[in-house]
Amino acid sequence: MAVDPEHDSVNGRKKPQRPQRTHREVADELRARIRSGALQAGQRMPTQAQLAAEFGVERPAIRQALRILQSEQLLTDVSKGAPATVAVDPGRVLTGPSAPPLPTTVGLAPRVAAAFGAEHVEIDAVCLTSVSLTLAIGEPLRQIHSGRLKPAKVDVRVLLPSRNIDLAFPVPVEGHDGVDGPVHEQWLAQRNAQGQVLRHNLLALRATHGVDVRVSFRALPFTPPVKLYLLNGEEALFAYYTLARSKAQIDQECLEMYDAQGIRSLLFAFEQGTVLRDTAFVEQSHLWFNALWETISSELVLTG
Repeated sequence: MAVDPEHDSVNGRKKPQRPQRTHREVADELRARIRSGALQAGQRMPTQAQLAAEFGVERPAIRQALRILQSEQLLTDVSKGAPATVAVDPGRVLTGPSAPPLPTTVGLAPRVAAAFGAEHVEIDAVCLTSVSLTLAIGEPLRQIHSGRLKPAKVDVRVLLPSRNIDLAFPVPVEGHDGVDGPVHEQWLAQRNAQGQVLRHNLLALRATHGVDVRVSFRALPFTPPVKLYLLNGEEALFAYYTLARSKAQIDQECLEMYDAQGIRSLLFAFEQGTVLRDTAFVEQSHLWFNALWETISSELVLTG
């Protein structure tokens, strides 16, 4: 007799009849349990087998989800053996004087998501293209759409280099690029595209969730040597743009250039109210940002 594949067993268990969740959906649910305190700091997680049975997925998806949470420093001891452990004080592990610097792709998203837990979210950023911020905003947007976050107001201000300046980087190793050169044009296209996506995704919250959203961009007359993110007046996340030689295919030509991999830059976290040094850094960073915004920056239009 033919066996219905829907009821075929794997390791003695029936296959789930509901649509399987992705590893990111599993990570989102476990992250929410950690943030809410349902899974407490220092607590052992269920085994991978138990989680696989609960979520109706295979173990590789569970392992991927756990690795995501480990990269965000919400879990420790993630391996194929013993169950993982919820990190001590996971909500604040990425800030404070004892926090280790983390790559921007790891450190920024969880702090931005935490900032969106406020009723009035305020984010200021100085950067080269806003690609890291656009990626990081994806996490709180997912949580808003799933109903786990409900901000009433969001204000985002971003300072980016002007299109009309000779950039310090990215630039060709050989020769002068200038504002009409291919390297500059590629950077400009990325700056505009990332800014447009960031603005579109945030402004969409007006229609979908009734959030009062404002997104503003202004242009700097220089290339920022560092990136800075200010969250709700309470945190400052800071990283250096470190230059290296790289190659890129532009207009069917392979060009060698000096550029910075901003998404990999180590992000240092400072939190107001922890120690005097951190408080002073956050306050001075806000003064610096506001001074640039109100004085030498100019209107920025995200077009070609």
